[in-house]
Amino acid sequence: MTHFLAKASFAALIALASIPFAAPNASASELGRPPVVSVQYRPVYACSPVQAVRKARFAGLRYARITNVTPRRVVVSGRNYRGWDQMVFANVRGCPLIRR
Repeated sequence: MTHFLAKASFAALIALASIPFAAPNASASELGRPPVVSVQYRPVYACSPVQAVRKARFAGLRYARITNVTPRRVVVSGRNYRGWDQMVFANVRGCPLIRR
């Protein structure tokens, strides 16, 4: 019986000692406001390979796929009505066509 009383009193002592430490932590966060998440918005100034393939398919290139991507250009290869062809887009916003 003495072991039970010793363990129960020790558990009560630990529980009472932890209450003052838990209260400031709970009141530190503001209730009702979501936590602040830092999201950085980076505008896109380059030609997306997906956008280049879409533009090539719209221009009539079938089976279009990316062949080469450099800091200056994006090359898309595929077939048109004459045979294999390439379209070269500038690697800037909007993917302007450089050469067909």
